Amino acid sequence: MLAARASTARNAQRIARSFATVVDSTGVKVAAVDYNQPTASVTVLVKAGSRFEPKEGVANALKNFAFKSTKTRSAIGTVRESELYGGVLYSTLGREHLALTAEFLRADAPYFVDVLTSFVTSAKFTRHEFEEYVAPLVASEAEAAAHDPATRAIDAAHQLAFRSGLGSSLFAPAHNDITVADIKSYASAAFTKGNIAVVGTGIDQATLASLVEKAFAKAAAGSAASTPASKYFGGETRLESHGGPQTVFIGFGTTGAPSAELAALSAHLSTTPSVKWSQGLSPIASLPKGTSVQPVYLPYSDATLFGLLVQGTTTAGVKEAGQAAVAALKAAAKGIKAEELKSAISKAKFAAASAVDTREGLVNALGSKAFSGSEISLESTLSSLDNLGVDAFSKAAASLLSAKPTYVAIGDSHALPYADELGL
Repeated sequence: MLAARASTARNAQRIARSFATVVDSTGVKVAAVDYNQPTASVTVLVKAGSRFEPKEGVANALKNFAFKSTKTRSAIGTVRESELYGGVLYSTLGREHLALTAEFLRADAPYFVDVLTSFVTSAKFTRHEFEEYVAPLVASEAEAAAHDPATRAIDAAHQLAFRSGLGSSLFAPAHNDITVADIKSYASAAFTKGNIAVVGTGIDQATLASLVEKAFAKAAAGSAASTPASKYFGGETRLESHGGPQTVFIGFGTTGAPSAELAALSAHLSTTPSVKWSQGLSPIASLPKGTSVQPVYLPYSDATLFGLLVQGTTTAGVKEAGQAAVAALKAAAKGIKAEELKSAISKAKFAAASAVDTREGLVNALGSKAFSGSEISLESTLSSLDNLGVDAFSKAAASLLSAKPTYVAIGDSHALPYADELGL
């Protein structure tokens, strides 16, 4: 296990170093890494996440409009051609970025870059596609989120923690009045050169830059989107839910850049053992039967949401597990042993390094750096963890606890514990 971790960390550093400094190709930031894998991918990242949307749910609708009709091809044409090439197209939405991704055989880069960029530069946004395809998808995703207590809890936690901006939901309201005009307006504001970065894997950076330069030659110029700096507020809410596990989210927020301390704290509290069938050495590993505690570490460009997601089959079990989780967090704030910190740092470094093993993780880890135009490398993240000391770790945990918590209870709202009953 230790040898595997060391090997992955070395591989991550090798891959990170092979990234060139982000280049500006006709106003669009471009970065690519090629370590000779048989397939390639290109992701067009747009600063069009939910924090930037002018109307609730518009970002989700824009995501679901991806790969529909453009001036160069119809939606069915895109599907048929992509299948002939054997590629895969998909779009994802975060609170900061809309990601349009294509995965394909290395030789087919020109076609798939054209597919991605044609949506950004010449989408038609037809009313019939909105009514027949997009609106049902928007409603389906909202309904699925409403029936998943974990997703619902984390979504509600963002709203309590940050209110606006990062507090905006990834999903549209159940009864919304989104129109095609709303989506067109949002796309027009978001799809500008300064608001876009392109990240590639399995493709030479010069090749990708050349394709991007050609594709975006006539794209609208513009600066990157911006919102007021995030502020943390916190709060408590209780939501009734029938079906699914009883759920409690115990969270805290910070503003500013992501910190090594919180990454290490998440690793320290993780209940996932390193060896199968082992209970592990987490301070909250001993839990009532039928319950689980999962650390949640969600860093953004100017804030971080940190928390513990507690789920169980009974409200009594959730209460006991929640008390154990809060006690472990308070113990970390008082101080931990040097060997415990060493273990937490190793786990955090492994998590950061292994993120580049998947394309999605690579884009998530490096996307924000592409917008900044800085050199893309994980070495700074790993070194910041190496420099972490016991005092800084405990101080960060204590700082979290000194703020107003973000507390969400979903399930039997009359029986689930309140925040003060868990020791907060």
